[in-house]
Amino acid sequence: MAFSLEISAHSEIGLVRNNNQDSAYTSPHLIVVADGMGGAAAGDLASSVAIRELQRADAQNLDTEGEPLVGDRMLEALSGALAKANDALADLVEWDHSLEGMGTTVCGAMFDGERYGICHIGDSRGYLLRDGELTRLTRDHSWVQSLIDDGKITPEEAAHHPHRSLLLKVLNGQPVHTPDFTLVEAQLGDRLLFCSDGLCGMVDDDVIDRLLSSDKSLDGIVASLTQAAHQTGGLDNITLIVADVVAYDKALQSMPPQVLGAAEALKIPEIDYSEPTQLSELIEDTTRMPRDRIPVPAPAVIDEELPEGVIDPDRFEAIRYTPRVANKKRRWLGRSILILVILALLSIVAFAGHNYLNSQHFIGPNNEKVAIYQGVPEQVFGHPLSELTHSSEILVDDLPPYYASKVRNKELRYDSEQAAQTQLQVLDEMAERCRAERASEANPESSEPSNSAAPAPEDTETSPESPAPSTTTSTASTPTRSSVSPGSSASTNRPDLEACG
Repeated sequence: MAFSLEISAHSEIGLVRNNNQDSAYTSPHLIVVADGMGGAAAGDLASSVAIRELQRADAQNLDTEGEPLVGDRMLEALSGALAKANDALADLVEWDHSLEGMGTTVCGAMFDGERYGICHIGDSRGYLLRDGELTRLTRDHSWVQSLIDDGKITPEEAAHHPHRSLLLKVLNGQPVHTPDFTLVEAQLGDRLLFCSDGLCGMVDDDVIDRLLSSDKSLDGIVASLTQAAHQTGGLDNITLIVADVVAYDKALQSMPPQVLGAAEALKIPEIDYSEPTQLSELIEDTTRMPRDRIPVPAPAVIDEELPEGVIDPDRFEAIRYTPRVANKKRRWLGRSILILVILALLSIVAFAGHNYLNSQHFIGPNNEKVAIYQGVPEQVFGHPLSELTHSSEILVDDLPPYYASKVRNKELRYDSEQAAQTQLQVLDEMAERCRAERASEANPESSEPSNSAAPAPEDTETSPESPAPSTTTSTASTPTRSSVSPGSSASTNRPDLEACG
């Protein structure tokens, strides 16, 4: 009996990074995430290349007389796609040596209606929730996982190991790094989760299990998992796909493919060996936070004996927090050539800047009410780089103080109008709850418990930390607010950000 997949996916920058190097792809027959690494000029490119080749394999799959590949043929298609992606990364590095060190994890599944064809390389993870039990579909290709396998440390120790980010295999153009491929039988009622380590590296499996087992909608579960990652700091890009195995549904089978994250916007360059270029010189800096407020990873001090070829994804991460500086090797260029280069770059930046402003949205105040603006809240020579697109009836003062401050300071930024509208609905719910709580405190005699009263904070499993500064999401419904309770392993010492004050 063939089944269908009901899917919800999400990819965002997180609370600290400057850009999103994660990518994802969903279709009725393929769900996959890719976590790029290698600094601002390369990680997003690497994950986009992987997603491009997998997307092509998915399209070719559907072209074979309209029927998807089945069984081992799925694994052959996935293997071929990742081999092509690996070759493409090698060609890009050969063309532009500044891309040396880029790579990407890949984790996902092709689905033939009865089996999952799993592909995996790196430390992104796949989970299966079946009959109330959560199991991992993948094994991390990481240094700490090898220590666990050798019995040198426990999984609990691995979660806090200083070298837990070191990887043994990624897709980076090297032929020695081969992915894992497995077939798993599907069952009606299965729930799948594929995610980058912005989720599974920040949130414990028991918390993932609890949130994934929720009876919320898929969109609500995706929102809850994202907020759990925010609670632990949101230090990395967050990308996840949640899919339920349901009875065969023609509507689900005809859902169009969706690309998320870096691969959605990044154009992969066509290699021209006659005109080599430094792609890193063309990357726009998207710094949002002062460097002194960001926990830039310190160089790892390795006290274990590492195998040859171990990969440190954090090696280039400081680039993602630091404005780019001029390449010293170009200082010998004549003034006239330098001017031409600057003019060319300004033209590119002007074009990219125009497109960037049109794609950006933020939530801010408008006459003491909450509103959505298109653009960014900064000004250039006194000229605002934004315009009002939607004004709500939500009063800023009705919000919890934390979110009221975020709105006044115009800190809630998003990559799409849909994401901003979704957050506006969340703010509306917060404001309504705070008005009720404040009215109850002002008139205690009328605050008797009733079935219509809002549940107390302790009655809910979760409550959000801060919303995503920038999102690109496939969810259409309002995310259900939830996060980890103070007593759980993913909680923080920070106050309740939804407290009405």
